[in-house]
Amino acid sequence: MRVAIAGAGAVGRAIARELIENGHDVLLIDRSVTAVKPERVPEASWLLADSCELSSLEEAGLDSCDVVIAATGDDKANLVTSLLAKTEFGVPRTVGRVNHPDNEWLFTEAWGVDVNVSTPRIMSALVEEAVTVGDLVRLFTFRKGNANLVEMTLPDDSPYVGKAAGLVPLPENCQLVTILRDGQVYPPNEEQPLESGDELLFVVAEDSEDELQNLLAPRAVGR
Repeated sequence: MRVAIAGAGAVGRAIARELIENGHDVLLIDRSVTAVKPERVPEASWLLADSCELSSLEEAGLDSCDVVIAATGDDKANLVTSLLAKTEFGVPRTVGRVNHPDNEWLFTEAWGVDVNVSTPRIMSALVEEAVTVGDLVRLFTFRKGNANLVEMTLPDDSPYVGKAAGLVPLPENCQLVTILRDGQVYPPNEEQPLESGDELLFVVAEDSEDELQNLLAPRAVGR
């Protein structure tokens, strides 16, 4: 898979290294001379250019890319890059980095963004996930599927502690993905009894989240 990453800062370089380790062909684009240092990620291709300029993206060969990641520290640049990639070059998949939470509402398909990644939202979710028991925590949004990856640490007073996972009447458009317990990952099993402190991961439609919360931890609602 060929991936172009706009923004060769710490975030862009980290993404590039991960993708290269997984066998992908990566191009890093940045308009700053000081940022373009091929020795930092020698396995990647590098281009000194402004990703907001159509001519630069033509030079980068975006029409041959499978994915474009707009990972600069400037939300305006990330939106313009995503929009040009999608509308002018027909890139199948675009990912936009959201730096400021007030701008998150802009990172939609209307601006050419298939998936937005909000650093503030992720950090907030990770904090909540680490300290919250009995509350549904949204970890990730699947924009095209209108669904979210959510987590709940099952509280002591959940009505389903000690009951088999298969007996939980999950809402429509909801799927238990995995159970995390004592540092181990357990695949969903209808006969697997749930325990207090289990971390449950679900993929669930947004309009079913409240129903899932009420089902698993009704006393947590309204806290």
